[in-house]
Amino acid sequence: MSPTLRLWPRDQQARLVFKIDWFILSYCCLMYFTNYLDRSNINNAYVSGMKEELNMGGTDFNKINTIFTCGYIVGMIPNNLMLQVTPPRIWLPLMQVVWGVLTFCTSAVHNIYAIRFFQGMAEASTFVGTHYILGSWYKPEELGKRSGIFTSSGLAGTLFSGLLQAGVFKNLNGHAGRSGWRWLFIIDGVITLPIALYGFFFFPDVPATTKAFYLTEEERVLATERLQGDVEVSRKPLSFSIAKRVLSKWRWYACSLLFAISGETESFGTNKLMGQWLKAIGGYTVEQIDYYPSGLTAFAIASTLVCATWTDYTQVRWPVLVYMSLACIVSSICILVWSSPTGLKFFAYYLSGAAYSGQATTFAWANQICADDDQERAIVLASMNMWNNVVNAWWPLVFYPATDAPKFQKGMIAMICVSVATLGVTWLVWYLERRERRRMSLKGDNDKSGLGVEKSEAESVRDE
Repeated sequence: MSPTLRLWPRDQQARLVFKIDWFILSYCCLMYFTNYLDRSNINNAYVSGMKEELNMGGTDFNKINTIFTCGYIVGMIPNNLMLQVTPPRIWLPLMQVVWGVLTFCTSAVHNIYAIRFFQGMAEASTFVGTHYILGSWYKPEELGKRSGIFTSSGLAGTLFSGLLQAGVFKNLNGHAGRSGWRWLFIIDGVITLPIALYGFFFFPDVPATTKAFYLTEEERVLATERLQGDVEVSRKPLSFSIAKRVLSKWRWYACSLLFAISGETESFGTNKLMGQWLKAIGGYTVEQIDYYPSGLTAFAIASTLVCATWTDYTQVRWPVLVYMSLACIVSSICILVWSSPTGLKFFAYYLSGAAYSGQATTFAWANQICADDDQERAIVLASMNMWNNVVNAWWPLVFYPATDAPKFQKGMIAMICVSVATLGVTWLVWYLERRERRRMSLKGDNDKSGLGVEKSEAESVRDE
C-alpha cells in the first residue's frame, strides 16, 4: 500500500470502487454480452435452418467462422492501440455500432462471408479492450473477480442465444416471409445499438484522462493514486520504441503462448460440438438442440465466477489452469469412448465448460504481470488474444470439421494434447514470473544496501 493511499478514508475508496464497478462493468458486460450473442447466434442459426436455406455443406460452416476469426485477428492490436490515442468511451461504442449495423445486414443477405470478416474486425475491440480497461482501474486483488464477471457476461450471451433462438424459431419462423434464423439477427441488432449509446454517455475512459460527470474531482485523483505501486497510470505518447521494449522481455512471448494454447481448450463450446452431436445422432427437436447445450454454458459461468473470486482471495492464478486442463482431459476421454452411455456424454460436454474458467484468470494474470508498463500491457493483452485466434483460424477446420459429427474423434485427441500442453506452459509462465520477482526483489535490496552505504560514508565525513 502506497503512503498516498493511507490518506484516503476507506469509505471514500469503497464509494469510488462502487461507482466504477457500476459504470465500467455494466457497459463492458452488456457490450460483451451482445458480442457473444452475435457469435453464438451464427452457430445456432446454422442448426436452425440457415444450413438448408443457404445450401451450405461440407465445411462451409467452419469457413464462415474462420473468415470471422481472420477479421478478428486483423483488428486485435490496432483496436487496442487506438485506445491509447482515442478516448475509450468513443472507440468502444463506435465499434459496437459498426458490428450492430453489420448484424442487421446478416439478416438480409444470402452470402455472409464478407460481412463476417468486417464484423470480426469490429468485435475484436471488445475482449482485449475491456481487459486493458479493467487493468487500468483495478488493483491486482480486485482484478480477478471483475475479469470473471466480464467473461461470464459473454457466456451469458451464449446461454441466452440458445434460449433466444429456440423462442424465435418457435414464434417468428416464417413471419413476414422471413426465416427464424434471420429474425434472430434482427433482434441482435435491436439489442446492440442502445447499449452502444449508453457507452457513449457513461463510459469513464481511464483514470489518467477520465472526465466522467459522476466522479468528483477528489475521486478522479483517488482513482489514480490508489493504483500507485500496483499499476502504471501515466499515459505516454506512442512511438516505435514500444516494439523494442515489448519484444525484449519474456512477457510477450510467454503470455501469448499461454493463451494461444490454453484458449483452444474452449473448442467444445466455441465450435458448438454438443449441438452438432445432437443434430447428427437424431431424435432431438430444433428447440432441444438449442436448449440442451445451455448446460455447458451454465457450468462455464459457475466455474468462471468461483475460480476468479478464489484467485483474488489467494492472489494465485495457476491452479485454475490446472483445474480446467484436467476437466477437459476427462471430458475428452468420456466422449472418445464412443460406447459410453449418452448420459455420460451429456456430463462430459457439460464438464468441458470448465475450460472457460481459464480465460478470465489468464488475462487477469497477464494484467498483473505487465502492471508496471501501460503500453506493454495493452500490446501483450491484444497479442494473447490475437495468437489464440491465429491458431483458432485453422484449428476447427483440422480437428473439428462439421463432417466429423457426431464423434469428432480427431478433436477429442487434440483436446487431450492441448490440455497437457497447457499444463506445461502454465508452469513456464509461473516460473518466469517467479524468477522476475526474485530478481526485482534482489535489485531492490541491493539498492537499499547501496543507499545505506552511501549514508554511512556521508555521516563519517560529517563526523570528521
